[in-house]
Amino acid sequence: MKSFNNKVAAITGAGSGMGRALAKSLASRGCHLGLADINESALEETAKDCRNYNVDVTTYIVDVSNKDSVYTFADDAVRDHNHVNLVFNNAGVSLTDNVEHMTYQDFNWLMDINFWGVVYGSKAFLPHMQKVEEAHIVNTSSIFGTIAVPSQSAYNASKFAVRGFTYALRMELEKTHINVSCVQPGGVKTNIVRDSRYVAPDNAAPTKEEITATFESMANLTSDQAAEKILMGVIKNKAQILVGRDAMFIAILERLAPVLYQKLISRAFS
Repeated sequence: MKSFNNKVAAITGAGSGMGRALAKSLASRGCHLGLADINESALEETAKDCRNYNVDVTTYIVDVSNKDSVYTFADDAVRDHNHVNLVFNNAGVSLTDNVEHMTYQDFNWLMDINFWGVVYGSKAFLPHMQKVEEAHIVNTSSIFGTIAVPSQSAYNASKFAVRGFTYALRMELEKTHINVSCVQPGGVKTNIVRDSRYVAPDNAAPTKEEITATFESMANLTSDQAAEKILMGVIKNKAQILVGRDAMFIAILERLAPVLYQKLISRAFS
């Protein structure tokens, strides 16, 4: 896809963070939008910003963990815009807890959004995308889909799963007009940690506020900067879109030292 002008993009998690930044950046390039989020007020705020660019913007309240909700979103977006060229399966959540103490309820909550939301979004839009000349599916994994970190087992599991699913889908569609990319951000200043579920392992563990402050101080990119890098990767039809120098460094580290990095991280968390 050489240009986003006069294309139609469907974006989940569009109410904040990278989803909102992607929507605004695409709108500035003349791309029409079907925006989805579970937070209605945040979604309308994104839509208001995007309408300043004189593009068609529609909004949908969508729970990506619910298959029927996602399929309805796909059908309604295509009905309202006549077609969809790009799908950004971007919605995601975070959970910090140890495997031993983590409840299945929390684990299922995260997997339903982070992994199944991507699967539902990909499958729901695929039949519609087969009817347009140019199409691209963009699934958001994470650099934590490349390396594992203590207390992030559920998040790691979901993002490793998204990465594998997306690469398989890209290979399956290689000889078609539908391109597929896997986005792997490093530290991006979004609300994902602030809005996460956090279970402290003991009384000496840092508070959620302290973890949020640490993450935000270490995050190298703003959501707007991340969105620009993602869209550049889409234009170049990259299979893997690493977002941020930290993501690139970690990807190289895991490739060169797949066992050693685990020891280094374990020491850092001990």
